[in-house]
Parts: sequence; C-alpha cells; structure tokens
Amino acid sequence: MTTPSEPGPAAITSERRQLINLAYRLLGSLADAEDVVQEAYARWCAMSRQQQDAIASPGAWLTTVVGRLCLNVLSSARARRETYVGEWIPEPLPEPREWITGRPDGTTADPADRITLDESVNMAFLVVLEAMTPAERVAFVLHDVFRYSFAEVAEIVGRTPAACRQLASSARRRIRAAQAPVTPAARQARIVRDFKQAWEAMDIDALVALLDPDATVIADGGGVVGAVLRPVEGVEQIARSLLNLDGRLRGLTLLERTVNGRPGLIAQLDGVTVSVYAFGLAGDRIKHIWAVRNPDKLRPWTAGPRHR
Repeated sequence: MTTPSEPGPAAITSERRQLINLAYRLLGSLADAEDVVQEAYARWCAMSRQQQDAIASPGAWLTTVVGRLCLNVLSSARARRETYVGEWIPEPLPEPREWITGRPDGTTADPADRITLDESVNMAFLVVLEAMTPAERVAFVLHDVFRYSFAEVAEIVGRTPAACRQLASSARRRIRAAQAPVTPAARQARIVRDFKQAWEAMDIDALVALLDPDATVIADGGGVVGAVLRPVEGVEQIARSLLNLDGRLRGLTLLERTVNGRPGLIAQLDGVTVSVYAFGLAGDRIKHIWAVRNPDKLRPWTAGPRHR
C-alpha cells in the first residue's frame, strides 16, 4: 500500500528508470545520477498531498526537477574536475546481463537503475558531451535523445525556446565534428579481440598494426589507483606504455565484455574487475582507448555477486 505522498509503485519504477537514464546521459556518472534522482523524489515526497494533486503530470514535474538539478551539478562539476587527479572519464557500464546487483551493505540494486544501452551512451559520445557547456549538453540530450520539445527544454534550462534550439544546434555540430564512421559491431569485436591477444602476447608489431597513427590512450585512476595522468598519444608512445604495463598484467585476466553498448575489455584480479577499457574506432584501426581504473566508477562491475 502506498503512502499518500508517493506516486504508486508502478509509477515510481517506470519514472525512476527514465530519470536515471536521463541523468546518466547528462552527468556521465551513475552515482551522480542516482543522487539527483533521489533528490527529485525527496522533493516530491516533501510536498503536501494537495500540492501533489495540483501537478497534472508527476513524471513531467520529476523530469523538470532532475534536469535542473543536473544543470546545477554540471556547472559545479567543472570546478570539481579542475582539481580531479588526472583525466576524468565517464563511468563505464556493462550490458544488462553482466550488471552486478549486489551492494556492499547486502542490499540489491534496483533494476530501474540500469541504463538502457544505445548509441547515446557509447563512450565516444559521452566524451564529446563532456566537452559541451552544461546548457548545451542539457538542451541537446533532452531534445535530440529524449525528444522533448524546445518549449519543454526551455522551462528546464531557463532560457527561451529559440535559445535552446541554438544550444542544441551547437551541440549537434560538436557531435558531427567528432564522429567517425560507425564500424560494424562484428568488426569492432574482432578488432578488440585482436588487440587483447596482441597485448597478452606483448606483440608490439601486432599492436602497432591495430592502432590509428593518431591514436590516444586516456586513463582515469582518480588519484585512488595508479594511472597515467595525461593522455598518451601516438602509436610508438602507446606501444611503449603497454609494454610498461607488462608487470601489472601479471596475475590479471583480460576478458572481452560489452562496455557502454560496444565491444570492450575488462581486467580482473582474483575475479574482481579492476579496470575497464572502452574503444573508439576509425575504420579498422583503434583511435581511442579509455581506461577506467578509479574503483568508485566500477561499482556495477565489482559490487557483489552476479544477478542471474
């Protein structure tokens, strides 16, 4: 039985999943997305029943609150990330069947927290979103990804519909400028598998053949675990960097996994994921490697027993 101050259970689950999906795309962090959605529900529950009844669409109201909270988080995140140790990479997510639902406190993660994986959450896309202004990102994601009208976006962003249209247009140009032709999924998987085998064999010639001449590797340890603090650029530098990791790879197991909807790799130590690797391809070559090692960003991969 629901309390008077809450939407029904079905409505909560339905809206929560939509809100979590929206907030993750806006923030690039599942932890921050969960916090924002929780705050939105807290504000709903803090209202009187009369105030709630006056709201024609609780879902639209919650979306507006989440959008505004995300805009505030994005604005403050720029300052926080200036003090972040090393590079900041969006939080990587596994495919649903690989999602680990156990939590350290023994509770089970809500299935509504799982993100729907599509092209709007692949790592390359999220990295481009990170380069946008907060207003650009919110306007673009709400309109182009979630199909909100510019009038609705304007109410959330606090600008005119015309201004929001311009923000989304500017964001679209950024996306187009950064996009590479899509490599078919089967070919992506083959290239990532070849990279894994070459890395395990420390076959430098094979690694070089798989890398784009302008390839970059970006690692995110957050100052919690060891990771290079700046991007590694160029085939020779990347090959040398991978060679230097030979000692760290001992005892680790590399596994092929889906990362944010695309073929990727994870490194496990004693069955626990300690690194997640996402790849950006240009044709048959690897142009970007994003290595997430910050344990705070690996909760869906490490937090407990697998849900079957």
